[in-house]
Amino acid sequence: MELSLHRLRMLRELHRRGTVTAAAAALHYTASAVSQQLAQLERDVGAKLFERLGRRVQLTELGILLTEHAEEILGSVERATLALEEAQGSMSARLTAGVWASVASGLLPTALTALAADYPGIQVRTKELAPEATADAVRDGTLDLSFVIDYSDAPMEWSDGLERAVVAVERLHAAVPAGALPSATVPLDALAEHPWILASAKSHFGRAIRIACQRHGFQPKINHEVEEQSTAMAMVGAGLGVTLVSDLGLRLLRPPGIDVVALAPPLLRTVSIAYRRTEIRRPALHLVVAAVQEAAAELGLGTEPALP
Repeated sequence: MELSLHRLRMLRELHRRGTVTAAAAALHYTASAVSQQLAQLERDVGAKLFERLGRRVQLTELGILLTEHAEEILGSVERATLALEEAQGSMSARLTAGVWASVASGLLPTALTALAADYPGIQVRTKELAPEATADAVRDGTLDLSFVIDYSDAPMEWSDGLERAVVAVERLHAAVPAGALPSATVPLDALAEHPWILASAKSHFGRAIRIACQRHGFQPKINHEVEEQSTAMAMVGAGLGVTLVSDLGLRLLRPPGIDVVALAPPLLRTVSIAYRRTEIRRPALHLVVAAVQEAAAELGLGTEPALP
């Protein structure tokens, strides 16, 4: 019997998440692809590994037994990979990073170009995820590292199994239709009577801005819910409302018809890189972190965290 590590990882995720849909989302596959691979794993083993109970899935005794061994097997594979990196001086490694639009466009090109020039054996692949999903993907082993955000008004929940390195501290700025505000610097509550364009409250960004507005004494009147800062800025340029945009977000293509106004006191967010805590040092990973920190410094972004 030959067991696929790929399928064992899917079984482990199914046991953790309880549904094929949730397991597929965590592994960034379609539900049908995960179902097919799990069915093949049952054929490989020659036994029933799980049963459907409504929308949820319950592992059989054999399924639980195999999952327990899968944890050991996958953990051993990761430890072997880390040991090889250390033995090779970690000048040759493949890492997968979780990113979102503004860090992918604002930080990574400079960081990865410099890294490739100094350490061509280190290869970094990226997967774009919602910022609030990246830490879970690192914790589950889907990613080696990920960018995560803490807002001054809404720090993220943290896991004991993860470490983080601060790479940048960004200010949030008001993006408003040209001429909408007479001053170059305003308090957040100066936007209270304007219509807003904002991400949903399910997102970390949308939730953090709502909390900040409440702290300044108002509820934003949200006319348009959009997730991407570039989309929100396009709508601001069309005169549809106001939004907040980060330093890195301002490096995206900015449409005409927008004024960028500083907030006083400032709203800050801390951008960090999260990675799993291990006993084995990972020089390649730390070289990636250092390259990103240097790229952020070139943009004038500090590294003093915005956490309370």
